[in-house]
Amino acid sequence: MKYWREIIAVTQRILIELLRRRRSLIFWSIFPVSVLILSGFILAERAKLPINTAFEYAAPSTLVGAAMFFSCLGGSVATVVAEREQQTLKRLFLSPLSGISYFLGIFLAHSCIALGQTVLIYAIAAFWGATFKGSILLGLIIILMTIIAYVGLGFILGTQLARRIEDVNALVAAFGVPLLILGGAFLPAALFPPTLINLAQYNPIYHMNEAFVGVAAKGAGINEIASHFGFLLVFAVVMLGCGWLSYRRMLIVERRL
Repeated sequence: MKYWREIIAVTQRILIELLRRRRSLIFWSIFPVSVLILSGFILAERAKLPINTAFEYAAPSTLVGAAMFFSCLGGSVATVVAEREQQTLKRLFLSPLSGISYFLGIFLAHSCIALGQTVLIYAIAAFWGATFKGSILLGLIIILMTIIAYVGLGFILGTQLARRIEDVNALVAAFGVPLLILGGAFLPAALFPPTLINLAQYNPIYHMNEAFVGVAAKGAGINEIASHFGFLLVFAVVMLGCGWLSYRRMLIVERRL
């Protein structure tokens, strides 16, 4: 019960700060909505698909590729770096707040943002007649694993590579944009040449995208997406473990300073 109260307190603090700034939330809404609309109309025109089918394919790619990448990964990196730069962590050491509560609080806060983006993306896609064809439960599991993977990776980058707020944009762009393109977030992976398809097999965003598109747009079950689901599950567990270890190492370093 103590841990739960601490987790909720950390989550509320982060969300309240975001609401006060508003700018990040607005941009995290504008960017995926823009990508969704552009992708939907491009697919409809170039692939000669009905507009509802085009948006059924564009929505899952936009969500796990563009939206959650910048909110969950970029947002968690920015949160960790800002906490260090503003000396918030040192003040937290003086409180009874546990390290695991702080870690899970950041995860829960960005999960709330990601779920909000999910509702927004699919509300807009539904406006053009798109529907979610597969298992909603399986889709939510894929979304949860995607959030875990992004936030875990965000802790690794935020604690090990970024030192100032100014580093965040360069860091996310350097690592993220090539992975997003190769993962099929902006262009369907079916358009890739064989060489890039082979390279994409090592890209977690590709597996997130393929798994969620398979469930949401094609109505695939767990058997049809087993390889992508398995890769994503392993990646999420590894990122969660490595993110926690990176966070613990950062706490040790911060206490010495």
